[in-house]
Amino acid sequence: MRGVTPILTDLPPAETLVKSDGSLARPEGSHSNNPYARAAILERRLPQHMAWARQRPDGGRGFGFTGGHVHWNWGHPSFRRPVLNAIAWSAHVNVPQRGVPSRAMTLEQLMANQDFPVSPDFNPDRMRKQLEEWNAAAER
Repeated sequence: MRGVTPILTDLPPAETLVKSDGSLARPEGSHSNNPYARAAILERRLPQHMAWARQRPDGGRGFGFTGGHVHWNWGHPSFRRPVLNAIAWSAHVNVPQRGVPSRAMTLEQLMANQDFPVSPDFNPDRMRKQLEEWNAAAER
């Protein structure tokens, strides 16, 4: 962690790893929900870094983020803003006091950039309503 500044850190809820019946909440993998991660979170209660930044001695900047794998999250303004801020910061651009602005995302925009097959139980009306709620909250 030398030279790395955590940006977003929290202790994930236990149910994101193990269900109340003791079964795994999601498959075990080399990068998630493996025995080491479960021990760190459930037993040692070590907070996890989900976003971090580094500025090198030569002035170069970098940002890491673990949250981009759920496509629909990109529709949430409060999800996009830290990433947009990090891109601007990494490029040595001044980040506005209220963060880098972005337009509200529509379902059609998100669908156009969806690289994976959409789940058969995907409910576009529910997602459209969710986007409307997120965008309205961001305007307040």
